[in-house]
Amino acid sequence: MRLRLLGALAVGALTSFANAAPSTAPFGFQSPGWLGVSMSVNAPDATGVKVEHVVRGSPAEKAGLKDNDKITKVDTASVATAAEVTRLVSKHPPGDAVSVTVQRDGKGEITIHATTAARPTAEAIAKMEHVGTFAPAWTKLTTVTGTMPGSVQALRGKVALIEFWATWCGPCRLTQPQLGSLQAKYGPQGLSVVGITSDDAQAAADHARKTGMAFAAASDIDGSTNKAYGVTSLPTLFVVDKTGVVRDVVVGWEPGQDAKVERIVQALLAEPAPATP
Repeated sequence: MRLRLLGALAVGALTSFANAAPSTAPFGFQSPGWLGVSMSVNAPDATGVKVEHVVRGSPAEKAGLKDNDKITKVDTASVATAAEVTRLVSKHPPGDAVSVTVQRDGKGEITIHATTAARPTAEAIAKMEHVGTFAPAWTKLTTVTGTMPGSVQALRGKVALIEFWATWCGPCRLTQPQLGSLQAKYGPQGLSVVGITSDDAQAAADHARKTGMAFAAASDIDGSTNKAYGVTSLPTLFVVDKTGVVRDVVVGWEPGQDAKVERIVQALLAEPAPATP
């Protein structure tokens, strides 16, 4: 059974996904539809709900919704909160048509027609967003243990495993010894394992010392790097190749996962190093 910790990322403006409900439903009932947008969950706003982010490859992106659009209506109903958008989208089963009226760039309203999908898992969403793209930059990290690379760009030419974790995360305690073993085994061949946590730097450093963490880690206290990577579940592991491109994302922990990750690492280490200018 896969162990996973789910939760909203509490950095900056909190966001709500439409639809945020899981894709499974009791027998005889249809799952709610999913659009794939995260929205501000600030106080109700009669002028509409701001779209913080549109998931790459989602029904929302395919229909033409964009970051910073302001949703004013779902079908014919006006909306003032993210919860209202989610509730109205949830009425549509996967494969159903839904109309979303938005205000864009402070100009007049336009109506966009989307087809809902079943909500993917957190891992599937992360893969949609990141696999095949360059790993996002890091910002405002404070090293808590080991020698933390100064930037994600500093990892170019290496295979990197970037794990997002927390001191309170039970599954993270299972993955960290495995990652430490991979660092020891494949570090000489060009593997770099790094951990990023939104915990306080001192608490993270204490945890690293007590658990014998065997790879570099840093504190992302303001959550900006977690937000750049779209992390909503812990642990989340990004597998990055020598060119800096994300090749896989693994969310949670399950038995045998370490062997799967090791096979990916072996394959990426065998790839040629990127050409230098």
